[in-house]
This record gives sequence, structure tokens and C-alpha cells, in this order.
Amino acid sequence: MKKTDAPSSTAATPDWRAASLDDVRQLIKAAAPDAVETRKWAKAGNPSGVPVWEQDGIICTGETYKTAVKLTFAKGASLPDPAGLFNSSLDGNVRRAIDIHEGERIDASAFKALVRAAVALNASARKTRPKLAT
Repeated sequence: MKKTDAPSSTAATPDWRAASLDDVRQLIKAAAPDAVETRKWAKAGNPSGVPVWEQDGIICTGETYKTAVKLTFAKGASLPDPAGLFNSSLDGNVRRAIDIHEGERIDASAFKALVRAAVALNASARKTRPKLAT
């Protein structure tokens, strides 16, 4: 039996989820032009892996599910969210997520502010790490 909540690759789902993820991709690039998109955690059910945006650490991941696109911010619990974009994974101590459902649009300016805050948090954490002796 197929699990309906399992992530799927955007290549396998050329529908509203792929379009939503493409919109998010453009917003991330606008907010953090130096961010790099990679793919991680490939498995049989999702051979292309999960898109991960990084700059001095993970900014967020983007997974497609049957009923939503989930954007998980690695350090979301430490980020200001005055627009209330986070609507999922609210009970954790570290991560926070945004679920986008079919027909929903994300507030572009609030999302870009969230991405910029994540990049700034990653950069500040990098500066405070002790340097290893070489």
C-alpha cells in the first residue's frame, strides 16, 4: 500500500506542488542570492532527493507531499516570524515549517524576510564557532 504522506520528487509531480516549489525557489534566490540549492536524502520513494537551500548552513528544505509543499527551516524556532508564516512543526525546539496547500500563495515579502533572517542566523553561528587548529 502506498503511504499518502510520503514525500515525492517534483520531477514525478509536475503539478501545483512543482509550481509552488518553483515559486519558493525564486523567492529564496531573490532573498539570498548566494544560497546554494542541493539535493539530499535520496531514497527509493524519492530518488531525486529533497531540495535543500544552504548558506553557512541549512536555510530550509522543500518537500512535496500529496496535499502540501512543506518548507522546513532548520533553525526556525530561533527566527522572528511576525507575519505568522510558520504553520507546522510548531512544537519542536529547533525546526519550524510552512505548509503550502493547493491554491495557497505565500506572502513573498514576509517569506524573503524569513529567509534573510535564517541566513543571518547561520552567519552569526558560523562566526561564533571556535576555529580548529590546523
